[in-house]
Amino acid sequence: MSDTNSPLIEAPKSRGRAIAIAVVVLAVVAGLLVFAFTRGGGAGDDLTKVRLGTVGASDPYWKTLTEEAEKEGIDLEVIDFADYAQPNPALTEGEIDINQFQHIVYLADYNVANDQDLVPVGATAIYPLGLYSQKVDSVDEIKDGDTVIVPDDDSNQARGLLILQSAGLIKLKDGGSIFSTLKDVDEDASKVKVKAIKADLTPTSLPDVTAAIVNNDFVEKAGLKFEDAIAQDDPSDPNAVPYINVFAVRAEDKDNETYAKLIEIYQNSQKVLDGVQDVSGGTAQLLKTPAADLQASLADVEADTRARG
Repeated sequence: MSDTNSPLIEAPKSRGRAIAIAVVVLAVVAGLLVFAFTRGGGAGDDLTKVRLGTVGASDPYWKTLTEEAEKEGIDLEVIDFADYAQPNPALTEGEIDINQFQHIVYLADYNVANDQDLVPVGATAIYPLGLYSQKVDSVDEIKDGDTVIVPDDDSNQARGLLILQSAGLIKLKDGGSIFSTLKDVDEDASKVKVKAIKADLTPTSLPDVTAAIVNNDFVEKAGLKFEDAIAQDDPSDPNAVPYINVFAVRAEDKDNETYAKLIEIYQNSQKVLDGVQDVSGGTAQLLKTPAADLQASLADVEADTRARG
């Protein structure tokens, strides 16, 4: 028989302490979760990640674009490539999400040659392409038989040859087009000899030749000044549309809202645009050409390229 005067049995003290500790731990975890969701946890936790490929990622305006994009919810990582041959294959293979380094003619040539369908979704600018020299101060000083260098990639080679023809240094057999190559140079009717090398090597060739066509990306990096060009093309010419530099993506991403937002930031941020002009030496003709117009131009150039193939 039980003793009616016995005290009630107490819960073990150790169990009571465990429960108390568990309650405190849960409260702390809940507090941390609230902090993470309300304060963002760490930089980039709530941002949409975008990997962009370019040639010349060290240009200061890319850092500015990254900062401006973060304000709008985009965690932009800019991937630097050593030369023009790399960003399109990287985009095709999904190593990057978007690239910005090329004009429409270059993109068309890549698509046709590799049976791909990369698409331009935003414009940046047209940059005049220039002829530079360390040996003469004007085209008039170039002598018969002198050697001039042009880039070896098809699109920039054609553009360079057209500049040389406009400067009276060569004559192109077909009158010249965006498809002109060294084979189209009428050597007997031309003043100079023309050779082609990789675009990034054209500035380093200057000590060995009379003049060279140097792409904008490499002008200042080679210690040259844009205003020292002894000849250049006219970026305001309507026929220059195929040379508009563009943002490009895979076809399935052409309507991606995040990429469209990134392009809008680029085109409308005065800090970014000022940076682009600084790098171009004030030569860039900044553009907001609609994506549909860029894509129409690409289709035309691709069709012409296939027809010539």
